[in-house]
Amino acid sequence: MIELSADGSTDRSILGWREWVALPELNIVQIKAKIDTGARSSALHAYTIEPYRKGGQRWVMFAIHPKQRRSDVSIECHAPIKDRRMVSDSGGHKQRRYVIETRLILGESIITSEITLTNRDSMLFRMLIGRTAMNGRFIVDPSASYLQGKPRSNDCS
Repeated sequence: MIELSADGSTDRSILGWREWVALPELNIVQIKAKIDTGARSSALHAYTIEPYRKGGQRWVMFAIHPKQRRSDVSIECHAPIKDRRMVSDSGGHKQRRYVIETRLILGESIITSEITLTNRDSMLFRMLIGRTAMNGRFIVDPSASYLQGKPRSNDCS
C-alpha cells in the first residue's frame, strides 16, 4: 500500500518504464535501463566475462557496450564478485551468473544494488533494474519514460 501525505503526494520518486542510470564505480556515466517490476534481480549487459584474483579476493573483469544497438563503444569494468547464482530469465531459462554489488545513480537517488552479469546483446536495453533494487523507494508509471532525467557527469564522482 502506498502511503500518501495530507496533500495527496508520496515521498517516493516516480520512475518511467525506462530511465537513465549511472554506475560510477564501473565508470559508466550513463546507460539506458528498463525498469522491470516483474524481475527480481537487476542485470547488466556484459561480455568477455573473466574472473580473477586480486589481493586474495575474487574479482571479475567484463566489457560492456553501454549504448543500445552499438558495439563500437566499449567499456572495460572490474568489480569484486559478491556471489555466483542461478538466475531464471523471462523465458524461464536458467543461467549461472556472476553477481556484483555496486552503486547506481537513478535521478537523485544513490542505491547500492546487486547486479547480475549476462550478455544482453539480443535485448533492447543494456541494463534491467529489478524490484529488489527499487525496494520500496519508487513508484513506476508504465506510461512514462525518463522521468528522472540523465545523470550529470559530476554525480559520478
